[in-house]
Amino acid sequence: MLSMTLQEWEEILKQWGEPKFRAKQIFDWLHKKQITEIDEMTNISKGLREKLKQNGKIACVKQVKKLVSQIDGTTKYLFEVENGLIIESVFMRYHYGNTACISTQVGCRMGCSFCASTLNGVERNLTAGEMLSQIYEMQKDTGERISSVVLMGSGEPLDNYENVLRFICLANDKNGLCLGQRHITLSTCGLVEKIYDLLEQDLQITLAVSLHAPNDAIRQKIMPIAKKYKMQEILQACKEYSDKTKRRVTLEYALIQDINDSDACAEELASKLHHMLCHVNLIPVNDVKERNYRKSSEERVQKFASLMEKKGIETTVRRKLGSDIDAACGQLRKSYHSFS
Repeated sequence: MLSMTLQEWEEILKQWGEPKFRAKQIFDWLHKKQITEIDEMTNISKGLREKLKQNGKIACVKQVKKLVSQIDGTTKYLFEVENGLIIESVFMRYHYGNTACISTQVGCRMGCSFCASTLNGVERNLTAGEMLSQIYEMQKDTGERISSVVLMGSGEPLDNYENVLRFICLANDKNGLCLGQRHITLSTCGLVEKIYDLLEQDLQITLAVSLHAPNDAIRQKIMPIAKKYKMQEILQACKEYSDKTKRRVTLEYALIQDINDSDACAEELASKLHHMLCHVNLIPVNDVKERNYRKSSEERVQKFASLMEKKGIETTVRRKLGSDIDAACGQLRKSYHSFS
């Protein structure tokens, strides 16, 4: 039920012979009051509530456990979805508002070698309702509104394309969460065909592409997807995306010691980006105990950023949040592993 649009509710209630205004009431219960049980719809007749039970369900995520960072107050949630599967989500506070980092799949099939989310592959896609439910449950638990969302938890959003598009539509609906598209960031490792599909939707979301290397040779060592899509193809897709939407593309770059953090890497990367409306977000790689990568030193990170800036490429270093509870970039998983 959480995955249905208001228009879909209107259509199904019309088929059931119910008045149109019932659709708005049901949608309000689901997305403004954010109920978890159909019987909580107190202004809906018992007969209609029974029909709803017979024909559908509210597939909410359930909080299993949470950890609060002692460093910065970031909160990581373990949520259970149907079939007992586990996903992780993160609630972060910034001076400009609260951000939710949500998952789009249980696990991930992309295989990036510095990321915990992909260690055991993918179990299944999440529905749009399950994505929304992560936000709703975090808001209920904290008592605070979430003003921006990043699709950067476990999973590759463009590998779950239709459900993610539906999520964006529902999150943006003025009758529901009413989250502006410019407050939604979709992060992808670079599925080129899907970037072009997304471009045709003419959305105002922020596209973030995980680049993590200045060339194909290095990228193929750390990202299996790079064997399918060349950097030239990805950057061309990003340029066309920004040209059409007039939205700056974020290029994410995880700095790994002695792999992709040299001066030469910075200069090569900058040379490929000078013609693009983009922003580079440097991320000192986070610890994943199954991986052997080490993050770059603070001095190296700042030198890399400085070289990019000197070449005219807008560059920032991502603020590290929740590292003491494995809630930082690349550390989210699909099990209890990180709590053991």
